[in-house]
Amino acid sequence: MNQQFIMEVCIDSVASALAAEAGGAQRVELCDNLMEGGTTPSAGMLHTCLKSTSLEVMVMIRPRGGDFLYDEVEFEVMKQDVLAAKAAGAHGVVFGLLDANGHIDAVRTRELIALARPMQVTFHRAFDMTSDPHQALDVLIQLGVERVLTSGQEAEAHKGIPLIKALAAQSRGRIAVMAGGGVNESNIAEILTQTGINEIHLTGRHKVPSKMIYRNERVFMGVPHAPEYEKLITDPSRIRHMRESWQKQF
Repeated sequence: MNQQFIMEVCIDSVASALAAEAGGAQRVELCDNLMEGGTTPSAGMLHTCLKSTSLEVMVMIRPRGGDFLYDEVEFEVMKQDVLAAKAAGAHGVVFGLLDANGHIDAVRTRELIALARPMQVTFHRAFDMTSDPHQALDVLIQLGVERVLTSGQEAEAHKGIPLIKALAAQSRGRIAVMAGGGVNESNIAEILTQTGINEIHLTGRHKVPSKMIYRNERVFMGVPHAPEYEKLITDPSRIRHMRESWQKQF
C-alpha cells in the first residue's frame, strides 16, 4: 500500500474547488449537474477554477445524463468539449463511451484520447456499466488511459472492494485504479487498505443554505420538490479529516 495517496474531489463550483484545496486535496474533477452524475461544465466555470486554484483540474466530458451510448451529434459535442478543455489549459479530461453490448467503445475512445493529448485521460464510471470489467480494463490499458474510476461495479465503492482489488492487481501499474462512489469518513480507510490502491475519488460536501430572504415556495426551477434554497459545497474540514485520519495510521 502506497501511504501517499491521491485525493480527487468531485466538484461543481469554484467554491468547492477552493474548499477542496483548503482541505488538502491534490486534484478535482470539475462537473456540472451532479444530480445526474455530472455533465460537462461551462467554459466560464473551467476558466475561473483554473485561475482560482493550483489544483489539477480534470474536466468532465459528458454531453448529457443517462447511459454512455452516444450518437454522432453527441460525439461531435464531446470532441469539441475536449478541444475546448485543452485550449483552456485543463490538466485532463474525464469521459466514458460504451457500445450497446456494454463494451468499451475503443474506436471513439481512441479518437478522444488523441484529441486530448497531452492532457491526462480518466475513464469514468461508465466502466461500472461494462459487461466484462476485466476485459474492459485490458482495453483501457491498450488505449493508454491514465486511470479508471470505479466503484467495483456496485452502488458504492466499499461494496465493490473485491473487484477493485482484483482490478488493481490486474493493472500491474499500467493504469491507475481509482475508487469512487459513496466514499466517506466511515469507509475510506477500509477501501484504501483492502484494495491496495492509492487514488480515491469523493465529494465530501455539506449543505449551505441560500441567503435569499424572499422565497416563492410554490415554484420550482428544476426537479419538483428538489431543494431550491440550499447548495451542496465541498466541506474543507471533511476533506482534511479524511486525509488526516488515514495518515495517522502510519
